[in-house]
Amino acid sequence: MIDFRPDQPKSEQVLAEMRRRIKAGVYKPGHPVPGEPRMAEEFGIARRTARKVINALLDEGLIYTVKNIGTFAADPATGQPPEHITRQDDPDEDDEPSPQAQ
Repeated sequence: MIDFRPDQPKSEQVLAEMRRRIKAGVYKPGHPVPGEPRMAEEFGIARRTARKVINALLDEGLIYTVKNIGTFAADPATGQPPEHITRQDDPDEDDEPSPQAQ
């Protein structure tokens, strides 16, 4: 949770924190970001407020959604899904298929 300032709307404060996290690489391009329920729980806000934050991030091109799957961090250069997604646990993974896959 954030220590909310009383002189600023919670949605703006959560939006600023989510922008910071995305730009800092906490949420890597192509990897999930919190959806409404998780964001509401994590920040102690209403789901309606979480929806407002998600819509603002979508409008800014910082995230994208895949229907029936979830919400993901966008490629910061394009605001779109990344061309190639590396696994978080193996950032040096190459594009070569394994010998078993051929």
